[in-house]
Amino acid sequence: MTEAQTRANRLLTDLKARNAHTVIFKYCTAELVDKNYFHAVFEACKGLFERIRQLSFIQADGVKLVSYVFNHPVLIINEYKTQQHKDEQKGFEAILEGICKMFRNPEAHCPKIEWPMEEQDALEILSLISYCHRRLDKAQRVTE
Repeated sequence: MTEAQTRANRLLTDLKARNAHTVIFKYCTAELVDKNYFHAVFEACKGLFERIRQLSFIQADGVKLVSYVFNHPVLIINEYKTQQHKDEQKGFEAILEGICKMFRNPEAHCPKIEWPMEEQDALEILSLISYCHRRLDKAQRVTE
């Protein structure tokens, strides 16, 4: 096994050991196997926003999608009754907006050679995206 294969296998093993959400693997396994962390994170980000579109039936993208879906709200991640629930919803919205602004948008506009992605960074970003998918697993669509 080559050094690159060993590293790629290590990241896959680490993600599986963290019990990463299965949707992560749907969108970026090929990139992880190729040790292409930059594109693995990019694909996982795109997959996260695609899942929000699927759950909400809203076809916007990026920050506009997140703002509309979680501020309106179209999807709720808790009972959304108390101020604590509403603050948690707003915090989740902020995490999603941060993922978009920090990881998805730069990758879409910045050449890979200008934005290096280390293995540890990829592991932690993918873990954050996995957490978001877990919260979406329990999200409910608000019906008006």
